[in-house]
Amino acid sequence: MAGLDVSPAKAILLAVQLATKADIPTLQSLIAQHSKTLHRELVLRILLSHLPETVESLKYVSLLEDLVSGGTTEDSKYPANNHTLAEMSEIEAQKKVRKLHLLHLKWPYAPEDDPADPFVCFLVLRALRIDESTGLIAQLPGLLEPFLHHSMYLRTWMISTILPLVRLNYEYHPGIVTLLTISEFELLDDKAGVNLLLSRTGKEETKNETKSVGRDLRGLIGPWMYGDSRWKRRKLHRNSEIRKQVAMPMNDSLFANERCVGWEEVFQWVTKQAATSWKTAVEAVEQWDGPGDSDFGSYGDGVIWLDENDQQHLERRYARAAIASAYLISEESIEALNGIDRILSRIITLMDQDRTPTLQAAAALLSPVFGLGDVLSEKNALHLRNDFLSDQNILTAPNETSLRLLHALLVSTYICMKTGHKLTIRRAGELALLQNEQEQGITLSRLMMNIVNGPKEDDKYWIRVRNELLWLHSWGAEELSEGADATKGRGILGKLRQDLIETEILKTLLKNTRYSLAKSIYETGPDRPLPRKVLVETIISSAMNAYDNATNANKTRGGVKQCLDILTTFHDTLKESVDQDQLFHLVDVTHSIGRYRLVFKQGEPFKPVSLRVHGDPISIIGKVLEQNPKSYAKINDFIDMGQNMVKAGLVARSVSGHTKPLDVDQTREQESIAEKRVVSMCIDASLVEDDFETAYSYVTTRLRKIAGPAQARTPEPTDNESGLFAKVPAQAMDDWSWRAALQAGKYRRTAYTTRPTHLGNASGNPEIRHLEQRMECLAQALRLAPKATLPEIINVFRRCEEELETHVKQETEQEAAWDAQGDDQAMPGGFAATPMKNNAAAGASRAVEEAPLSLLDLSVASAARAQRSLAALSVFRSTGSDPSNHNAPPAARESNDSSRVATPDSAARNTTRKRDQLKNAAVGGLASGIGWLLNAPPVRNNEDGEDVPHGSP
Repeated sequence: MAGLDVSPAKAILLAVQLATKADIPTLQSLIAQHSKTLHRELVLRILLSHLPETVESLKYVSLLEDLVSGGTTEDSKYPANNHTLAEMSEIEAQKKVRKLHLLHLKWPYAPEDDPADPFVCFLVLRALRIDESTGLIAQLPGLLEPFLHHSMYLRTWMISTILPLVRLNYEYHPGIVTLLTISEFELLDDKAGVNLLLSRTGKEETKNETKSVGRDLRGLIGPWMYGDSRWKRRKLHRNSEIRKQVAMPMNDSLFANERCVGWEEVFQWVTKQAATSWKTAVEAVEQWDGPGDSDFGSYGDGVIWLDENDQQHLERRYARAAIASAYLISEESIEALNGIDRILSRIITLMDQDRTPTLQAAAALLSPVFGLGDVLSEKNALHLRNDFLSDQNILTAPNETSLRLLHALLVSTYICMKTGHKLTIRRAGELALLQNEQEQGITLSRLMMNIVNGPKEDDKYWIRVRNELLWLHSWGAEELSEGADATKGRGILGKLRQDLIETEILKTLLKNTRYSLAKSIYETGPDRPLPRKVLVETIISSAMNAYDNATNANKTRGGVKQCLDILTTFHDTLKESVDQDQLFHLVDVTHSIGRYRLVFKQGEPFKPVSLRVHGDPISIIGKVLEQNPKSYAKINDFIDMGQNMVKAGLVARSVSGHTKPLDVDQTREQESIAEKRVVSMCIDASLVEDDFETAYSYVTTRLRKIAGPAQARTPEPTDNESGLFAKVPAQAMDDWSWRAALQAGKYRRTAYTTRPTHLGNASGNPEIRHLEQRMECLAQALRLAPKATLPEIINVFRRCEEELETHVKQETEQEAAWDAQGDDQAMPGGFAATPMKNNAAAGASRAVEEAPLSLLDLSVASAARAQRSLAALSVFRSTGSDPSNHNAPPAARESNDSSRVATPDSAARNTTRKRDQLKNAAVGGLASGIGWLLNAPPVRNNEDGEDVPHGSP
């Protein structure tokens, strides 16, 4: 079809029809035939208005290229056909052309400084229509890329708008449906844009894609910031406004922050990731070199879009954000610390600083930290709480000092974390800057709690632990601080005294049985890190702690053994130490108790600490006697236990529970009390087990030697306390011996009572013998008991005497009957029987002699018979009880010898004589105890050792 056959109006209508049908080749032929009518701007408007947005860009890019070059050619294969317009009149065609309402090639959002190129406007408007109608923005690069060289603005728009959206939705994160159109995306502010573009960054990590964070920052944020026309427009507007107000040249540094406001949002995003997803922050720093590191794809064409000043400013801000991220990582793990170490290494590389060793190597080297200057100030602790990206924050400033501080805090945190104590970089910074002694003390305590259960056989481990703790105190810079207090440091434990840290280390070494190592460091080492007084206190404290934690009383294993080993290891240091002697005795008595079964209330077994904290430790011996049958026979062992308790300082405590030191006299007094109590306990235990013979033996042998009065006999106090004579101090009260003797005197024989193994010179009648022993125990009780208890004891004594008289009378009658039977019937060749009158007279005489005395008669006669008082009892005990006693007087030995003749008469006389001696002993005790009630003269000793009343010859 020739060009002259179609009118301009119909050519336009035909072009509209072809564009609507997307018949691009035929439209291209039509344009070539009617080039004057269908000029470039008209064709662009027709395409913009009627070409379907679903048509692929590649189908009409060639037409656009021909329109730009002006060389549209006709293709004979696709001739233009106007049969659809043949019947239409020209007037009607012109009317239809006027009603087409083709879209104008004007973009309302085009910047003022951009040339109004119709073709560029067509491309932008065509892209917007495709996006709004179909959302197929993946087709836009194919539409725009061939024409980027025509307009710098078109290139910028393609890089900053189309490229981020295409990458976000189709390349990087294709699973996300973005509801924003291009126009809506362009209207986003900086914060919203950053959040949108990085909304999936770091959240879809896969094994094949481990560098997505750096990719998104380079490929999404970099292009978006490249064409940030928002701050450009603000800059132009503000420049014009300021120039109107002040007549002075402009300084671009005034607008540096505004030009980089978009990047500030990116830096804020990185720091937020550090607090919520630290791995993303670490990868951002590792994989991204900062704002200068941007990926524009094939559209950048090697452009340099940041000037030198902006580049330097953004690099400093990026480094500050990376340092801030290190402080903001809040996860307490070794992995997180390794991530911070990677951040630090990356910053050092970007800032061209000297490289630092790896975190593990730095923790092993423990190099001194110096050159921190004023950064270690308490006021700088405020920078650890907020404003990490502020230029006034000295801790995040991108310089050598801040990096050195961060590295010191990182190593400190790693050392703490390695021991099991959870810590963050920010917390370590607070400890170092605030230097709060209480907080550092808590940190040290937690460190020691985690360290205390280290390997038992690895001295290298403990040496390393000690070096690390001392490094945490001063960061290894003691020798660099001349004139400073050597006991104070600047590390995270710097406020604590160094000897306190050494003390805790020593305690830990001793708890883990590293005795040789502890001795080589603290006792025999050349430095002697602890003063002798502190060393002694620490050793004693550790020994007591080991003792208190022991579960077994055996000194050959467990905590008691550990206590003994500590004392033995530091024997030279503990020389002449009272605490050492007390602990040795404590170990001995604990080991002695451990040989017996001992269970407290509710089935709780005995633990060594129970002995040390017991309010009355000697009472534990009573529990041992109760729970171990026949153990009372080992009375010497128990006496040693009680006296060792005194020597261990267990019986003398202050109100607060601490042991009070005793002098020699006080120690002897307490040992005497302990012996009396133990003997009394053994007597009670033997009586409980019906072993009266052992109880009687303890009363007559042990109590006689050690027992004392139950009350103090002191002069009555006078109002006038002045004078030459001092007050007589009160004697210690023995409230145990008389009770034990009384209990033995009250004991009655039963079927379960242990029978004596030998009788000696005692009566062969068990009842008489038992009553005589009871009366002897009661006589001992009379000597010792307080005045208020004497009537009770005398009543018991009287009942015993009455029973004894009855048994003696019965025995006498039986003996008389036996004698009569033997003389008259059983004795062959015997003599004539004695007249019954004489026998009756003798019996009557003995009856009168054996008549019991009443309590009143006993009291009245006590004064007249005082010459046979307690001294007689003493002679009786030394002679009558032990016939082998060679120290007794001759008369006593003769009496004993004669008592061995086995005749009834001699046995009766011996029994009567012994009873009289017991009665006289009781009378002597009564005269001493209650004789003052009867105005009896006081008892004194004569030259022969007998007690006689005053006034007698």
